Amino acid sequence: MSERAAGDLPSLGSLGRPARRAVVVSQESLVNSSSLLPGSSLPLLIEPALEDVDLVGWAKNHLDQIEAYLDERGGILFRGFNLGGIDRFQELNQATSRTGLLEYSYRSTPRTQVQGKIYTSTEYPAQQHIPLHNEMAYSRSWPLRITFFCVKNAERGGETPIADSRRVHERIPREIREEFAARQVLYVRNYGQGLDLPWQTVFQTESREDVERFCREHGIELEWKDDGGLRTKQLCQAVAVHPRTGAPVWFNQAHLFHFSSLEPALRESLLRSFGEENLPRNACFGDGSPIDPAALAEIRRAYQEETVAFPWQEGDVLLLDNMLTAHGRAPFEGERKILVGMSDESSAA
Repeated sequence: MSERAAGDLPSLGSLGRPARRAVVVSQESLVNSSSLLPGSSLPLLIEPALEDVDLVGWAKNHLDQIEAYLDERGGILFRGFNLGGIDRFQELNQATSRTGLLEYSYRSTPRTQVQGKIYTSTEYPAQQHIPLHNEMAYSRSWPLRITFFCVKNAERGGETPIADSRRVHERIPREIREEFAARQVLYVRNYGQGLDLPWQTVFQTESREDVERFCREHGIELEWKDDGGLRTKQLCQAVAVHPRTGAPVWFNQAHLFHFSSLEPALRESLLRSFGEENLPRNACFGDGSPIDPAALAEIRRAYQEETVAFPWQEGDVLLLDNMLTAHGRAPFEGERKILVGMSDESSAA
């Protein structure tokens, strides 16, 4: 026997066994990205490249990349990640935000607060079509990001159509967009008629003093009516400049607020009952002069021509830059549950 002690000899079981090495998976290899729809850059599709990829963790480590994707594409569809429930959706909103989630204040549509600052999507009747729009573009401040989470997709329909607001701006005839940019949009709202949200819901308070304070701080003209109702007027942008890209975007809701958006029978009934001045909501130019319905028809046509849509899959998360991308809702049948988070407040210059 050699001088090497028996206790120093390698065991037979270890002969020829390669040394173990830790497997390192780069963050970049965890996901794959591609265009969801042929011929359209919107939205960018991001899917897991491996099983059980933690989307929240990946997002926390790739916020700069997510922002670059949003600047270029306007929207990202995360699909196949098995995100989980509302808690994880709330965490994802935090992970993709610079300044945190926002409350849905100064409301224009009915929503239910589900948990924290997570809400249901707009609770309009299932058969009702919601035209494309940018969230809270009727205001002087708005969320820069809006995120949708498909908890349950409808049996039929219920898509969330989207459109690039930069391309919408370019498609609108120049004379129309220049007139809107110069004259801006005045939104007129009358509350308390039982036809739209009451002011208590819009401002999330029962206090008149709180409403008056909010309006002072946000440049909203208000008038309390003798019957206890309220009228507000606010002058807002028609075109905005995106804070990160510097791109001009079509950013207003004149085509939604204007009474020409109503079904003809309903429109005529409301005009007979209230007159144009007392309609639940309306839009005009900043000096109070009327907007030509033909111009609004051109704007609606521009949205329609830029619209893309895809069917939801349960678990999908759609992250949009709210200035670069408009969204809507198609009519649907069956139960549909889409949750929404809004973050990163932006405002007019």
